[in-house]
Amino acid sequence: MARMPRIVFTPQLRRFTDTPDVQTPATVLRQALEAAFEANPRLRGYVLDDQQHLRANVVIFIDGQRCDERRLLIQPLRADSTVHVLQALSGG
Repeated sequence: MARMPRIVFTPQLRRFTDTPDVQTPATVLRQALEAAFEANPRLRGYVLDDQQHLRANVVIFIDGQRCDERRLLIQPLRADSTVHVLQALSGG
């Protein structure tokens, strides 16, 4: 079986909506996110803002490296990439 990038949502988002792990043939981050949104359309509003940019309280790691580009989301993915999507914790 061919390897495909996998997108994983950490437990913080599971409090609000279903967050299935998704395997997708995506070659860039935005395509992988879109595959996850197809699996659960409500997830889009928790991850992206009304401009379709990454929300300020969401952090993405691709293969262990933090993704700092938050607008285009065109970071390349390898066939064996793992993408972790999490909500940044805040508070005092």
